[in-house]
This record gives sequence, C-alpha cells and structure tokens, in this order.
Amino acid sequence: MTELVLTLAADYGIALLFCVTFLSCLALPVPSSLLMLACGGFAATGDLSLIAVAAAAYCGAVLGDNTGYWIARGLGDRLANWLNAAPKRAKLMTRSRAFMQRWGGSSVFFSCWLVAPLGPYMNYVSGLSKFSWLRFALWGLAGEIVWVGLYVGLGYTFADQMTLIGNLLANLSGFLAAAVVAALLGRWLLRASDARSGKTAPAPHI
Repeated sequence: MTELVLTLAADYGIALLFCVTFLSCLALPVPSSLLMLACGGFAATGDLSLIAVAAAAYCGAVLGDNTGYWIARGLGDRLANWLNAAPKRAKLMTRSRAFMQRWGGSSVFFSCWLVAPLGPYMNYVSGLSKFSWLRFALWGLAGEIVWVGLYVGLGYTFADQMTLIGNLLANLSGFLAAAVVAALLGRWLLRASDARSGKTAPAPHI
C-alpha cells in the first residue's frame, strides 16, 4: 500500500491529495494520512510545494467535514438507518455519540486527529443531532490544522524514512497513531534543541 501511495503522490500530487482528504472525511476507505506523509516527503525534496500540499490537504478535509455534516443534517433518519445497518459502522456511530456526550464541541476537534477513526462519524453525528454548525465548523477548522500539520510535517521532516513511517502508521489507528506521531516529533524537537544548545554554548576556557 505504501509503495502505491508514493507512486500516486508522485504522479498526481496536489489534486489527488485534495480529493482523498475530502473523501476520507466522508468515511470512505482511502489512505489520506499516508498520502499526506508522501506529499510532505515530496515537498521536502522540492518536487511539490509545501504550501500547496498543506493547503490542498486542509481544504479537502474541511470541505469533507462540512459536507458530511450537511448530508447528515439533510438526510436525517435515512442516513442513520443506513449507518446503523452494518455492525462496524453502528459501533463507530455509538462510540462517536458517546465521545460527543462526554466532550461536547471539543470532541469534533479531537476526532480530527487524536481519535481519527471516529472523525467522519463525528461529522455525521453532529449533523444528525443538529449540533450548532458554527461551533462544529470552528472546532473542525482547528482540528484539521493539527491533523494536516502533523502528517504533512512528519512527511516533510522524515522524508528519508517515508516507507518505514508509512508502514508503521498503516498498522496503527486512533490513540496509538497519535502517540507515534507525538513521539517522533518530540524526538526531532529534542534533537533540534540539543543541536541549538551545542551551537550556542560558550567555548570552555583553557
């Protein structure tokens, strides 16, 4: 899967990234996180523009979130019945409802990146429950900044380890994936801090 995503990213780049992040927010099984990693890596090598990559991923995700919200709000019970017809979808919907009941509006923010498997279903739950669209949109805007920033940034920073990271994240989800991302970024920040300290440290007196 990782090799295929790298090939598609090289061939279709920005347009594909926009479409995939959009579709992922509607609960379609597309490799959005892996594609963001790949495009971030290509941005690091100069094959793609980093600004264009981040903008495409972010706009696709935000548009997907809001499309899911309004689809659910418009279809109502018809969509709810369809989602609950399959056990896997019904389980994710139940978890999303419970997560929203516990965390309120901030659940939309966290579902974008920390518990990403719930993200598309949180969009549907928000629409079905007629949760305030303005609050939903604002929390979603903030959450997608984190999601896009993490994965594009990770791909950009660790471009030379793209296949390894892609395979690792492909086998993880939710909190585990977020923990791996946080650990890798923490390691990079620690190294950057150590390097800066080494450069600025005064020379010892002889």
